Amino acid sequence: MLQEHAKLMKVFSASKEIIGRKKLQKMIYIAKKTNFPFYEKYDFHFYGPYSEELTLRVEELCNLGFVEELKEKKGGYFQYRYFLTESGEQFLSHYELDMPPLKPFMEDLNSQTSRFLELVSTVLFFDDLEKEEVKEKVFTLKSKQRYTDEEVEDAYHYIEKLKLKGVPGTN
Repeated sequence: MLQEHAKLMKVFSASKEIIGRKKLQKMIYIAKKTNFPFYEKYDFHFYGPYSEELTLRVEELCNLGFVEELKEKKGGYFQYRYFLTESGEQFLSHYELDMPPLKPFMEDLNSQTSRFLELVSTVLFFDDLEKEEVKEKVFTLKSKQRYTDEEVEDAYHYIEKLKLKGVPGTN
């Protein structure tokens, strides 16, 4: 088992359940951008930062029986629920993994809406730009989401809060 797969299993273990593929993508991206040791490559797609590598790893974990993906019909769309299986828990209990504590960080991310995490991850994706340029990107690229100035400010405050919590020993 590769180390990156085990890290994802730790995320599922810490989160108990993650509802939504988009939310999962954003949680890992935000953790990566706040110095957790995730190394998946991300590109910018319709819903913000997206990693094909992450999608494939999750699929592999499902195929191995370590992660369960439940597909539920919700109105006009499907929603996916992810959680670590008993086999996954057993595997993790025997796997040595040097990783900072994830539980409080992932619980915090998981308590946010997918929409908000999409905004936060988009702001982080463009973190090399000035704040006004980031806002312009958000309002242009995410026009259908109709984010407000206040929501963008909330995203910046949330990012600062996460960085303060962050990975022990990196601040």
